[in-house]
Amino acid sequence: MKKLSLLGVGLMLSACQMVGPNYELPKDAAFNRGDLQGPLRSDANSVVSAPVPADWWRLYHDARLDALVNQALSANTELRVAAANIARSRAQVEEAEAQGGWNGGVKLGAQRLQESGEAFLLPEKVPVANIGEAILSASYQFDLWGTLKRGVEAAQANADATQAAADTARITLVADVVKAYTQVCAANEEYHIARESLDLQEQSVTLTQRLRDAGRGDETQVTRSQTQFKSLRAELPRYQAAREAGLFTLSMLLAKPVNQLPAGTAACAELPHIAQVLPVGDGATLLKRRPDIRQAERHLAAATASIGVATGQLYPDISIGAQVGTIGILDNLGKPETNRWGFGPMLTWTVPTNGSRARIREAEAGTQAALAHFDGVVLNAIRETQTSLAQYSALLERRDALQDAERSAQLAADQTHRFYQAGRASFLADLQATRTYTDMRAQLAMANTQVAMGQIGLFLALGGGW
Repeated sequence: MKKLSLLGVGLMLSACQMVGPNYELPKDAAFNRGDLQGPLRSDANSVVSAPVPADWWRLYHDARLDALVNQALSANTELRVAAANIARSRAQVEEAEAQGGWNGGVKLGAQRLQESGEAFLLPEKVPVANIGEAILSASYQFDLWGTLKRGVEAAQANADATQAAADTARITLVADVVKAYTQVCAANEEYHIARESLDLQEQSVTLTQRLRDAGRGDETQVTRSQTQFKSLRAELPRYQAAREAGLFTLSMLLAKPVNQLPAGTAACAELPHIAQVLPVGDGATLLKRRPDIRQAERHLAAATASIGVATGQLYPDISIGAQVGTIGILDNLGKPETNRWGFGPMLTWTVPTNGSRARIREAEAGTQAALAHFDGVVLNAIRETQTSLAQYSALLERRDALQDAERSAQLAADQTHRFYQAGRASFLADLQATRTYTDMRAQLAMANTQVAMGQIGLFLALGGGW
């Protein structure tokens, strides 16, 4: 009894040992590089190094857009999948935490039994009897080497990675909703401008036909004007298709029919607009904010813990247990002659000749791969963000240049129209100037759409929205 007690104490004292490496972020990981922590490359007139708001889409101050995003966040099927994955990963953590420690059991049974006489070294046949048993058992498995704790660490890290994946799905969903809504608004706006341009071109066709009939023009001018009219008319279905595609995308993202989208969505003809300079933060906050980086880091932690799990297979499992019960003829169950009890330690060890050391090397290689992937995700996050910033800056410059051109075209159209009213310019010149202005409006509308899409891509690269 004394020896057993000493053994139990020794087992508990040795339970503080941990196999495998303790996880810490490697000092040479890309995440720790100082050159990635500083300010993001930007045009001072287009962005500002301020914290990125969690609900960045509210910067548009568009109640309809807010409603679309909120409905998508509550009903989207991808987020439902993500929520189920989170619940499953949490259950896996609970399962890992339940390994080892206390375990108990009950065994009850009864049977008509013909036992073998020779099994008891008896020459004669043993009588047939009704045999029963009732046994209670309890045991405690010691996590001497920390194998089970490493398993919990791996499960928890994988659960954290699953949560990060859900955050990625969330920010992607928000970006998709804003993008689809912007597509609908842009398609409607560009369609209206295209219709105006088409109407003007139709007037030009009519005028050139009249000039030809009056002997002041030729058939070539008429044909050229008709060709331009047909070309403009051919563009209209493209805008209608873009509008329908945006609406059906919203329908899928919100998991509801198009006719149940928030009122006015299908008729939106004005792009969502952010009045302020975009906040982008810096490299350090970007690396901490992006959920794909957090997901990769958690996978690295899980891979590191798996080394300990694999290493623990080299060592024996030791537990201490006890049982009490009664076994014998049914009529005698519970009597002293049928009662039994026992307690003591138990050691189970599989000699590590079945690939255990190879599994350790496999886990170590997996950790190196996870670290390389983590570094790649960090570098890609910086690349995506810097590229989005550069593209957004270029889109703004192009939009500003087109705004100047559009104002010049408007001024020219106004001047030509006044000259026409004063008899100093022809109706055809007035029509052409107005059409040029309309064409510039169409180019500017497309540029505004590209800027809006660039903003969405930039916020997605910044990882805002979770």
